[in-house]
Amino acid sequence: MRLHCGCSWRMFLSVTASYSQGSTDRPLLAETIGENLDNTSKRFPDRQAIVSVAQNVALTYREFNEEVNKLSRALVAHGFKKGERVGIWSPNTLEWAIIQYATARVGVILVNINPAYRSSELSYVLKQSGCKAIFSITKHKTSDYQAMVDEVRSEIPELELALYTDTAEYTSWIENYYRTVSQDAVDEIQKGLDFDDPINIQYTSGTTGFPKGATLSHFNLLNNGYFVGEGCGYSEIDRVCIPVPYYHCFGMVMGNLAVTSHGATAVLPSASFDPAEALAAVEKERCTSLYGVPTMFIAELALENFDSYDLSSLRTGIMAGSPCPAEVMKKVQSLMHMEQVTICYGMTETSPVSMQTKLDDPLDKRVSTVGPVHPHVEVKIVDPSGHVIERGQIGEFLTRGYSVMLGYWNEPEKTQQAIDAARWMHTGDLGVMDEDGYVNIVGRIKDMIIRGGENVYPREIEEFLFSHPDIVDASVIGVPDPKFGEEIAAWIKIKPGSNLTEDAIKEYCKGKIAHYKIPRYVKITDSFPMTVTGKIQKYIMRQQSVEELSLSS
Repeated sequence: MRLHCGCSWRMFLSVTASYSQGSTDRPLLAETIGENLDNTSKRFPDRQAIVSVAQNVALTYREFNEEVNKLSRALVAHGFKKGERVGIWSPNTLEWAIIQYATARVGVILVNINPAYRSSELSYVLKQSGCKAIFSITKHKTSDYQAMVDEVRSEIPELELALYTDTAEYTSWIENYYRTVSQDAVDEIQKGLDFDDPINIQYTSGTTGFPKGATLSHFNLLNNGYFVGEGCGYSEIDRVCIPVPYYHCFGMVMGNLAVTSHGATAVLPSASFDPAEALAAVEKERCTSLYGVPTMFIAELALENFDSYDLSSLRTGIMAGSPCPAEVMKKVQSLMHMEQVTICYGMTETSPVSMQTKLDDPLDKRVSTVGPVHPHVEVKIVDPSGHVIERGQIGEFLTRGYSVMLGYWNEPEKTQQAIDAARWMHTGDLGVMDEDGYVNIVGRIKDMIIRGGENVYPREIEEFLFSHPDIVDASVIGVPDPKFGEEIAAWIKIKPGSNLTEDAIKEYCKGKIAHYKIPRYVKITDSFPMTVTGKIQKYIMRQQSVEELSLSS
């Protein structure tokens, strides 16, 4: 019923309706994450599974699976049981990946904690999820993780254990515990797991209130990773550079699970994103695929010595998280040799990918859409009353299928608000479907600007601003206005050395876009407020603009 519930009414929809169903010619994987890793390890025991450039270590599938098994045995020996929660709070490391697969192997639910969190946020997610243990590192850049864990431990009596993966204590803990439990015991636990069991909680970055814990199963995550890999054309010969964070689906699902389900190799260039280290890793490890949000690719292309990197091994990759400007896409395809780069769209609650462009899609499809629907997934676009609209019209994007989360952890009311009775996930994104079934995400419902009764979509203005040769990046928001309700404000990054002024930007817009779309306010800036995953935080921009312009909100 999960995948066919839309078919009975599809025949009644107009052929021009904004509804599409993904292909089902390749079956879903009916196994757990641990079983899938075992199968891959048997097929490709001597191929590299993971390379951590910063840690100067590489493991074959045989070696990686052995490390996963050791940690699985240690977890069982310590007393962790199926369904209990374990937090992970760390930037990208080899140990992160081992913990991901080891917890899945024994049915322990891994709770991903944003490395940017501070003590109050850490305390909230540990309490809300009921974590029994936390795996972290001692320090990274300005974050003293150990000090923050120590600060909150007294508030969380159920938190029995805190281990730091960059210490000898962690290694000793594994060595001391794993020997007391046999591999047969772990294998029996794995056999008793169901692929619909919850295995991961990922906290969504809420713009208001506390984050919600999207609860995801083996079935959600493994299949989404597998079909993302299929969309990139992965096989065992691919080497995927993953500079995006593991705590997010982009890293652990589209990265790790896409890789291990195909016998490919995951390459970690650094603990956290650095454009030079990412390109150096591509060159050194001869990567065939590179991941990032558009701002990451922009940063890589902007390196002064960009031309010195040999990126000729690249073939494909994924750009996701926010819309890709056309000029950036052209450079990624030509200068970075990523002719087959794909655009993905999704959300944490859908494991995450619902849409992905094809390897041979033309440039206009890659920059103006997020592609067609993923296999075994349904999508539709509806009006405010919930009715499916005609193609070419703008409405809310909904998705349904195997990838939709089990729910928000311990928050049934919020789950019901997000997933309706027919299991459609309401994304809150505004989209429009073209005649080919490709979808363009034009913005968030809450980001849409209503100026004097006109609906204004920020991305359209951002795309136009990118056409100016001196503009490197642009982000558009709505701010309060007593006459029009809302006015348009644009934050803009310009090329180093450019003398472009705010007035010149407004003049550039005149006669080229409708008058009501021309930004009333322009701010030239060096940076945008960003999440760890590289998404621009427009609500923070809005708050700052209101204060700086002395507007009443």
